[in-house]
Amino acid sequence: MKDSELLRIGDKLISRQKIDRSIDRILELRAKGLSQQQVAAQVGVDRTFISRLETLGEVRKGRSMALVGFPVANKDQLAQVAASEGLDFVFLMTNQERWRYVEDRSGADLLAEVMELISHVRRHDAVILIGSDERNRAAQALIDGEVFRIDLGASPIMADVIVDPERLRRLIREMRHPAQRGDRSY
Repeated sequence: MKDSELLRIGDKLISRQKIDRSIDRILELRAKGLSQQQVAAQVGVDRTFISRLETLGEVRKGRSMALVGFPVANKDQLAQVAASEGLDFVFLMTNQERWRYVEDRSGADLLAEVMELISHVRRHDAVILIGSDERNRAAQALIDGEVFRIDLGASPIMADVIVDPERLRRLIREMRHPAQRGDRSY
């Protein structure tokens, strides 16, 4: 064990590695659906410690959100907005990436991957779709949760489109507070 992993506090010798393992175990059990009380009993800590730990690491509360979009010219910029706003899943492609994605797979593999993507996206409470009007309508019909569309134009769109990152940020923030949203077009 490295010296930097041990810390002397008064008459106690503290292992950072042991703390990290314990925290990893606590979060793993909570992510599996165990209650704070169940995890506390299993790990041997106070339930309030788990509550405080979760508060300390919390990025956001509320609905799980996904973002799917193509063909976008500024996908890295949009991905940064999505990350800073705590979205759970992001799948963005440029037009070139979209066509490479299709061309690099057999029909059966492409169908399997698209079905897996749809299945994954459907697990989220709210989904933002960025794409052509027809593709967004078709995708919206396949998703159970609340869907917000940013239509880039009429199908087919053959070139990358720049999406205003602040427009996306506003939409994400409004999704978190549906009562304040009202009827707005994005």
